[in-house]
Order: sequence, then structure tokens, then C-alpha cells
Amino acid sequence: MQPLQDITVVSLEHAIAGPFATRQLADLGARVIKVERPGSGDFARGYDTRVRGLSSHFVWTNRSKESLAIDVKHPRLAGALQRLAASADVVVQNLAPGAAERLGLGYDTLAAINPGIIVCNISGYGGDGPDRDRKAYDLLIQSEAGFLSVTGTEHDPCKAGPSIADIAAGMYAYSNILAALLARGRSGQGRQIDISMLESLTEWMGYPMYYAMDGQTPPPRAGAAHATIFPYGPFEAAGDQQLMFGLQNTREWHSFCRTVLQRDDLAANPAYADNAGRQAHRTVLEPLIRDTLRQLSADELGRRLDAANIANARVNSVHALWAHPQLAARGRWRSVETAAGPVPALLPPGSAPGAARFDPVPALGAHTDAILQQLGFDDSELAALRAAGAIQ
Repeated sequence: MQPLQDITVVSLEHAIAGPFATRQLADLGARVIKVERPGSGDFARGYDTRVRGLSSHFVWTNRSKESLAIDVKHPRLAGALQRLAASADVVVQNLAPGAAERLGLGYDTLAAINPGIIVCNISGYGGDGPDRDRKAYDLLIQSEAGFLSVTGTEHDPCKAGPSIADIAAGMYAYSNILAALLARGRSGQGRQIDISMLESLTEWMGYPMYYAMDGQTPPPRAGAAHATIFPYGPFEAAGDQQLMFGLQNTREWHSFCRTVLQRDDLAANPAYADNAGRQAHRTVLEPLIRDTLRQLSADELGRRLDAANIANARVNSVHALWAHPQLAARGRWRSVETAAGPVPALLPPGSAPGAARFDPVPALGAHTDAILQQLGFDDSELAALRAAGAIQ
């Protein structure tokens, strides 16, 4: 039995934040009805064609859902959408501010019909405040939340590769919906959830914010190296091969000096004993460490780090990640069907084998007729709506 198999979610979603949240609900067995525009659908369908003609973003965040492609503003369909949402357990939307209310899908309207309804609104800046109506995309929120100020090189700020503001908002939407379902199980009462991308990413900025509290100097941008712990980052071995490693305490520093650098004198120097001292003397230590490590092959450096019990990692490419031996050994890969055929998909973290759903990524409108028939539309009505371009 999957934990959410009796839960129905109606989602007016696009891009990443909303779809990522609801895909995780679908992973746990929830029925997720994805409402899309006829003709184009979720605009993330058109971001790229890298998955055998399909969008990488869309394939990642939309498996195990049903696609209902309808014109939500069509007079014959507005009431149907409201009935569908009101009979659901959860409604998720990341439309423009105020759009859901105009469609009759606001919390107050739906709760008057179904007191147990949970409505999750995802937006850039939240449901009120002076920035409520500002447009928000992932990179803009990375900028607004100060993330770019601590990410990149000394001279150039850099965004994160993945859409972390969207992902953060999707994760908080997912966890808040699960909490609301638990609370409803005790009280019978639903609730409204207001998720802001800005607040989600600001929570992830907690360490640099506290580090710079009361006007202190913020963490510097340090490329792939840790900004405030040294040594911790990528280091080159012979042949320009890189390994990533990090030290956390004095014991590891002593082990690193003796086993990896083979420099007992550095281990004995009290000026370098703690991280604050190593940071203060970084301009002296860094070239010394790098010059020593460049004389070692990557294999030898890895052996010495392991012998010293220093945490280290390969600097993998995305291609190497597909073939990561640890993921394969733990059986974390599954297959999911798409309109372009089966593609690999990662078993969600924490899921036991067989616990997560891997139903197909839906084609646009694949479930429109079946869902509308459940709402009482007959074949002639569906044909008329399709002829008018109101459904797909």
C-alpha cells in the first residue's frame, strides 16, 4: 500500500516548483490531475528536446500524473474545474497572483464546499506584501535572496546549475502538504498553504546570513572551494586531474599533514591547528599544499586521503553520474514510460524498492476525456468542446 493512494490532487501548475511538489505526491501514490492549456500545455514541455524529443524538465517532474488539457476560462468548463477541485483532497497552483481566486479556486471558496480541502499556493514572493505581484523566475530569486552574492568566483557571481529556488519551493510545498494531511487526519480540517520562492531560498541561506550577522564580512565567493573552511575544495593532482576533499577538525588536519603531505612540521605548528588559523594563513598554506599534491598521481592522492581517513570525492561530470557505481549497486534506477519510449528514472531518496510509483509521463491531454466523463460530460459535449478548441 502506498501512503497517499487514496489522495487526489488537482494542480494548476507550470515550470518546476509546482510540478516537482506534485510529482513527489504522485511518487507516494496520490492521484495527481495536472491541468494544462490545450495546444501548448505546461510551458516546461517546450523548454528543450533533450530526452529523445521531450523536455528534460518536464520528464523529470511529471511522471505518474494525469493530463487534463482544458481552457479554464471557457464558460462550460469553469464550473467543472471547480467541482473537480472541490472534490479533491489537495489543490496546488503556481499561477499568477490572484488567478486561482478569479477561477473560483481560492481557499475560501473551496473550503465553503469542502472544509477538508488543502490549498497550496506557490508564488515568487508570497500572497501579500509589497512584492506580491512581481514576476519571479528561478534566477531572479537566486539574485533576490542573496545567493549570487556568495556563489561564484572572487570576480564573477554565478547561479546554481539546477533551479534551486524552484526546487526549494517545491520541497517546502511537498512537506507542508504532507503535514497538512496529517493534521487533517486528526481534526478533519483543511488549510491554506502559502509558499514563497523567496522565503524558501532565504531559509537555505541561513548559514551565510548568520555568518555575516551584525554587519560582519559575508562569506567570500570562492569558486568550488568552501568559503570559510580550509582546506576544503577541489585540488589538482598530476596531469590536471582533480579530487575534492575537505577537513573538518584538528585531528583531520594532523592526519592530512602526516599521511597526505608527509609534513610533520605543519602538523606541529600551532598556528595551523584550527580552522581559524588555517584561514588566517591561507595565502601561505594553499600554494604549499597545491604544489605538493601536483606531484602525486590522482590514484596516489586518493590512496593517501583514504589512508588518512580524509573525506574525498570524484569531480564527476553529468555523464559520469548516470553510471555512478554506488547508485547502481544500491539499485536506485527504474524505468518510466514516455511518449518517446522508456527512459531511466531515479528511485526517490528514502524510498524502498517497490514503494514509489513510476507511471508514465503523460502526453498533453492524455486523460482529458476520461476525467470529464467522470464529471458527467457525454461524448457529444466533448466533441463540441474539442471542435471549439476548449479541450485537447
